[in-house]
Amino acid sequence: MLDFLSQPWPWYVAGPLIGLTVPALLLIGNKALGISSALRHVCAACVPAGLPFLTYNWRAEAWNLFFVLGIGLGGFIGYQVLGHPDTVAISPETVRDLQAQLHLTDFSGLLPRELFALENLGNWKGWVFLVLGGFLVGFGTRYAGGCTSGHAISGLSNLQWVSLVAVIGFFVGGLLMTWVVYPALF
Repeated sequence: MLDFLSQPWPWYVAGPLIGLTVPALLLIGNKALGISSALRHVCAACVPAGLPFLTYNWRAEAWNLFFVLGIGLGGFIGYQVLGHPDTVAISPETVRDLQAQLHLTDFSGLLPRELFALENLGNWKGWVFLVLGGFLVGFGTRYAGGCTSGHAISGLSNLQWVSLVAVIGFFVGGLLMTWVVYPALF
């Protein structure tokens, strides 16, 4: 059983399982799938500053906090029980492209160390990636009214026009960052 769980699942199994969470949440409690709103709930619970954006009944959305906590706990348990691959299996063509276009060379962990290591906070590139990038992701998520999972999985399945616009914006932003901004900076 652990061997089955520790292997990557094919898209035709994992995709429908993720997609089925949308109707399950709607049927169980009329809730929409989303992660980014949990940060707002945490701020509303912990920062009683009287800000209009944070003044609402966050307790009514406590299920979302447990959902996010469960994702983190599940990830931790999965990592501890199932272990982790020494190297991530990516195709040789992708490795060659990443080396040639983005100058990445260390593929020994789960993420490229040139981008996602704490030591990178000691240089301006690391600050741009980790701090400024994190701030922009958080700001953009709240400005767009949700994150990629909320808009792409939940919003699109509910045929929300704003989610379609947001998902198109996510893809355009990702392409611009990958093919224009990142190569110009690094």
